[in-house]
Amino acid sequence: MADLRVENLKAHFFTTSGTVKAVDGVSFSLNGKSLGIAGESGSGKSTLGLALMKLLPSPGKIVSGSVYLEGTNILDVKEEEFRSEIRWKRISMVFQGAMNAMNPVYTVAYQLIEPLKYHSEITKEEAWMKAEVALREVGLDVSIMNRYPHELSGGMKQRVVIAMALILRPQIVIADEPTTALDVIVQAQVINLLKRLKKELGLSIIMITHDLSVISELADIVGIMYAGELVEIGPAEQIYGDPKHPYTQKLLNAVPRLHGKHTKLESIPGAPPDLKSPPPGCRFHPRCPYVMDVCRIEDPPYFDFKNEQRAKCWLYKEKA
Repeated sequence: MADLRVENLKAHFFTTSGTVKAVDGVSFSLNGKSLGIAGESGSGKSTLGLALMKLLPSPGKIVSGSVYLEGTNILDVKEEEFRSEIRWKRISMVFQGAMNAMNPVYTVAYQLIEPLKYHSEITKEEAWMKAEVALREVGLDVSIMNRYPHELSGGMKQRVVIAMALILRPQIVIADEPTTALDVIVQAQVINLLKRLKKELGLSIIMITHDLSVISELADIVGIMYAGELVEIGPAEQIYGDPKHPYTQKLLNAVPRLHGKHTKLESIPGAPPDLKSPPPGCRFHPRCPYVMDVCRIEDPPYFDFKNEQRAKCWLYKEKA
């Protein structure tokens, strides 16, 4: 079981027009569980995943905070050691957009075998056998080993990318929008595949998505990101059954429900703030239906509820 603890992580992009605070003080713990992170585009979800992998593109930089993996702050580990001992071996990532994640000029076999050759001293034959096992685990026939990415369907490419992330048997897999651009049938297949692999391999999955319905059956813990902050986090049943933050409530009301009380679908008015100059106080206050004077001035702390559910919202000051 993977023990990952993130404390007050900040990752900013230093541009000529200002500093973009893409991840601004995020904290959470896995403790062997799976985490779903949801929020609108531009909320900092993908940047958080890249920061955990220490793969932030320039001009991005991790400004402060800690990421403890099995008690070791991996942000203090030198890049060479991180690349050889941690990235892909202990924590890996399914990158957003399967076609972009695969090199179009190399075969499936080459792209599966490459990390094996880099991270372990095994023969080409042994690496080939491990690659075949990885493909079978994700429900693909080994006959595609010699194919190129353009010869595969979208669902097949997504499964290959998942196989690439699993081939070194990491403890934690970050899946960044793994169902993007796939039709609903293939989306369901990919989600069911991740559920099965989670159970069979004992994986801890960090699932990043803009769609709360995608992670409803996969995540043990759900975190809601808005404007670079984790505004609410807690057990999945608490977040879906009793959401506290107005932003979480709005996100859930934008998802059609098959069971329970049927309500009219809602949209969230306005747009996410510019992260170079976020609004003072609560960052959601310009779009919040319950905004108070204090929301416009002071940034709310976390207020704790039952079963380790927490939310950053001044509505709960009197109840804390």
